[in-house]
Formats: sequence, structure tokens, C-alpha cells
Amino acid sequence: MEKLPRLVWLVGASSGIGKALAMQMANAGWQVAISARRLAPLQAMQAQFPTLYPYTLDVTDAGVVQQVFATICSQHGVPDICLFNAGDYEPMPVEAFDLELFRKLTAVNYLGMVNGLNAVLPLMLERGRGQILLTASLSAYRGLPRAAPYSASKAAVLNLAEALHPELKIKGILLRVINPGFVRSALTDKNPFAMPFLMDAEEAAAVIMRELDGSHFEITFPKRFALLMKLLRLLPYRWYFWITRRMVT
Repeated sequence: MEKLPRLVWLVGASSGIGKALAMQMANAGWQVAISARRLAPLQAMQAQFPTLYPYTLDVTDAGVVQQVFATICSQHGVPDICLFNAGDYEPMPVEAFDLELFRKLTAVNYLGMVNGLNAVLPLMLERGRGQILLTASLSAYRGLPRAAPYSASKAAVLNLAEALHPELKIKGILLRVINPGFVRSALTDKNPFAMPFLMDAEEAAAVIMRELDGSHFEITFPKRFALLMKLLRLLPYRWYFWITRRMVT
């Protein structure tokens, strides 16, 4: 019996890692429901690969996220994989402390993930299987200077995934987190500094593709930068702040 192609819902698919990943999935013969706020980039992707199905949404609107997921299920079935990749970034030095920026990045980067889980978990729990991936960041490991709104929102995503992973695994659902380092995109182009171990989106997407059949909790890249960040996470605060003070002077 011929194996049916995988069905994926990929949110945050119009640029960067999401776009590259959608293209690689389609090239592998998968069916991918692709979502983002803007329709035109999604339609352009579908013109290249007919098995990419565009559905626009704003991840900050929980009701719309639920409606889109329901439509995907009615038209294609319940996805085997749901990957929530939508995110936003803006650097913020302390001199430019911005309450609205905290609200904006929290709404997209963290609550957008919560809205996605709220939409997909009921049917996945009823079915008793499936994989969910949340894109966080290596910056989730420790608070980084000039990135407080972003680091805090990504740390919340990582903590959320850690909290839900054991319960969902018992129910047959694999919840995983993707922790990228610096990946070239319109967002990282905002950084005024040299970014260590900078990767292209296609290279990052290839790493994720290779890991999708695994069962471990975390997908992280590049490996050397991830190791460095993990070591920083283990440092006592006195040593850690000694290092980060040199990043802002």
C-alpha cells in the first residue's frame, strides 16, 4: 500500500526559515498548509509548488487561528505535524525602553504559540498522535543585552514547551522546540553587530528537515553556538554578568 504524503501546517511560512522549510517539504512530496499574515508571498510559493496550500492569519488573533485550523482539517484532514514558526524581533537598548515593544513581541512570539496550541491540541488529543514544534531561540537560554523583549518572549516559549512536553508525550503527542542561532533574514538584518555562526535560511531548514523524524525534545543549530549558549546557561550569575557587561561597554 502506497504511503500517503505527510500533511503539515506551517505557520510563519512567508519568509526566512519558514519559507525555506516549506519549499523543502514540498520538494520532498509533502502537503503543506502554509500560513502568514500576507497572502501574496504564500501564493507565489504555491505557484512553484502546488502542494503548498495558503491560509492567511494573524497569530495574535486566537479566534482566527482556530478558524484556519478548522478549515485546514475540513479540506485536508488533521495535520501530522504542526510547526509554529511565526516570530518578530526588534533590538532594544535600555535607553530606548519601550513598553509597546514588549507587548508586541510577547503577543507574537509567545502568545502566538499559545494560540496555536489552543487551536490544535483538542483534535490531536482526541486522535492521540501527532507532532507539534514551537520555534524559540538560543537566546531563550539566558537574557541577552539589548534584546530584553525578544529574549524574554523566547524564554517563555521554551519554558512553555518544557512544561507541556511530559504531559503530551503520555497522550501520544510529541511537543518539541526549535532553538536556532542567528539565521540570515530581514529580522536579523536589524542587528548592528557581527553575528557569530550566521546561517542561511536554507541551511537552517535542512537541519530541521533532518531532525523531524527524531523524538528528542530540542532541535538546535548551529551546534557550536548552541554548545556555547548551553555553557553560558550553566555559569553562576557573577561570571555571566562579567561576560555580558563587556557586550555593552
